[in-house]
Amino acid sequence: MTRALILVLDSVGIGGAEDGAAYGDAGADTVGHMAEACMRGEGDRVGLREGPLHLPNLVALGLGLACEASTGRMPPNLEPFGEPAGAWGYGVETSKGKDTPSGHWEIAGVPVAFDWGYFPKAEPAFPPELTAALIREAGLPGILGNRHASGTAIIEELGAEHVRTGRPICYTSVDSVFQIAAHEEAFGLDRLYALCRVARRLCDPYRIGRVIARPFVGTAEAGFVRTGNRKDFATPPPADTLLDLASNAGRAVATVGKVGDIFAHRGTGTEIKPHGNDACLSAALDAMRSLPDGGLVFANLVDFDTEFGHRRDVAGYAAALEAFDRRVPEIWAALKAGDLAVITADHGNDPTWPGTDHTREHTPILSFGPGVQPGPIGRRATLADIAATVARHLGLPPPAAGRPWL
Repeated sequence: MTRALILVLDSVGIGGAEDGAAYGDAGADTVGHMAEACMRGEGDRVGLREGPLHLPNLVALGLGLACEASTGRMPPNLEPFGEPAGAWGYGVETSKGKDTPSGHWEIAGVPVAFDWGYFPKAEPAFPPELTAALIREAGLPGILGNRHASGTAIIEELGAEHVRTGRPICYTSVDSVFQIAAHEEAFGLDRLYALCRVARRLCDPYRIGRVIARPFVGTAEAGFVRTGNRKDFATPPPADTLLDLASNAGRAVATVGKVGDIFAHRGTGTEIKPHGNDACLSAALDAMRSLPDGGLVFANLVDFDTEFGHRRDVAGYAAALEAFDRRVPEIWAALKAGDLAVITADHGNDPTWPGTDHTREHTPILSFGPGVQPGPIGRRATLADIAATVARHLGLPPPAAGRPWL
């Protein structure tokens, strides 16, 4: 029996989704387009980064080869410089949607076979009966927003009115989400969480995947900024995930970042929720160092998505990916003989793409560790192959979906 680590680089897609056109994303390619933009100098920012996208450690694991297998073209400066040190391939999401729960649940062995509910791109976006019930049950003076919006833009626009009136800012996107932004001090963080619990219950009949608390601080004069106290209130997975299988078998499980929220805290073991990519990666590696035999660490690094993908920030996204790449040797160092690590993603969020939403893409699958045979694992017909592989590695019952490559 050995141990396993799953690292989800939130939104680091590698293009090529066959059904991308159905989502308005035909041709989207997060890593490929970012690499091309960096070659053109569009990823340069004084004091942050410059030049071609530089990911030598991920390339050594097979990232460039996975990109080429996915799209048919090798992104600039991601060409391999020797035999890969990892098993590489790409995953095809079969779940309906391009949102966080769909991708993570499928990675954990439970593809989403049903249609999520979505709010229309209209104003108001929310059904009047839902809005009225939320105001009544939460004792609110009303709400602001009630439309599709960028989270950072809408708090800049409505933050001052929210502080003045006490009305929370409610908005949505093309994902199956109901988001509530409120000032941590003027409205109260605990009150925001309580409001989201009410909204979670009210959104259930509409099949909404997540209600998200989006706290912020600041003033109209100095500007408003979101904090690290975001909290997702997700509907639970419809079947047992890899996390359930491990927990039910009595294995040690540690989940890092927003993973606990995504899985509605079911089977998620010890939940660790630092703020930021570096802190989440450090927490995951600390958990691995103390993890007993047969244990599982499942971590999400969200900054790629929330800080850079949605904001269409090529330079920031590239710098974050390069910062992660520099820490890949630390991941190797945390692995013991027989351990398995998998680096993957849940969807795309091409920073060169129009709009501010996720993009439907293939995801990289980089599998490595002492004793793991390097080489191609090919096109994986579902992200659930990750769960099937990790379950076999850990000696757990197989999940309902997926085929292992080990």
